Amino acid sequence: MSGRMRRMVVTGREGQVARGLVERGAAGGRFEIVTLGRPALDLAAPESLEAVLVESRPDVIVSAAAYTAVDQAEAEEALAAAVNGIAPGRIAAAAASLGVPVIHLSTDYVFDGAKDAPYREDDPVAPLGAYGRTKLAGERAVAASTENHVILRTAWVYSPFGRNFLKTMLRLAEGRDRIAVVADQIGNPTSALDIADGIVAVAENLLGSDAPALRGTFHMTGGGEASWADFAEAVFARSAALGGPFAAVERIPASAYPTPARRPANSRLDCEKLAAVHGVRLGDWQAAVAATVERLVPGA
Repeated sequence: MSGRMRRMVVTGREGQVARGLVERGAAGGRFEIVTLGRPALDLAAPESLEAVLVESRPDVIVSAAAYTAVDQAEAEEALAAAVNGIAPGRIAAAAASLGVPVIHLSTDYVFDGAKDAPYREDDPVAPLGAYGRTKLAGERAVAASTENHVILRTAWVYSPFGRNFLKTMLRLAEGRDRIAVVADQIGNPTSALDIADGIVAVAENLLGSDAPALRGTFHMTGGGEASWADFAEAVFARSAALGGPFAAVERIPASAYPTPARRPANSRLDCEKLAAVHGVRLGDWQAAVAATVERLVPGA
């Protein structure tokens, strides 16, 4: 690498994972993190991406930015398709032209949630809505554009940054004593900071070896499982212990909280392949939730 620090170029500046990588990726001098966002990098204009990425001189590219408004995607599928489906393929093509690996983030929404066990990487995909369809298209575009790729499916992402379920719960508890939360959808709450640590480890593996086994699709989520109601209760328990906002959780079925987009009832992802191949296993979700609440509750 000619003596310079290796450069990780990340699409998106304000996203949870991008901000997590800025915080965690540079730790210990492992990577120089360069985030690219609008107007310089506009995923809604995929034809503009390659020139910007080539100019940034990456050693590895992380395709983290996405259209993530799950319900809005039902009405804006063409825009979601450009950002989630077409742009990742252009990003991967840029990586191929540069001879560098690309790590692309995807989602549990590529599955329909009907399986009664955690999903493995080779399980059939069957997205329920526009968001899942466009993210699946992005996975396929990346794989078609370069063999030197890793697709990381994750789920239920939260962090101290941006908008997410954990922060929404704390905000709602400021003004309510009781909050209704869906209890019959289960998944793996996952810290964006933990995702960032995992991406750094995977990137180091890719840069250190050309082995085909290190490439392909992997699942990466927090350890353990929970319903949204379990997740909320964990948030409130830690916040209450710190003197922060909390509320009682009223457990409701998803049918009592209709949304434009259907959510998978089972979002659990099996992460054993990632652990076996890359030596990466994210920590328990409850500890990571507590750590995030501690950063957000004043006086903690």
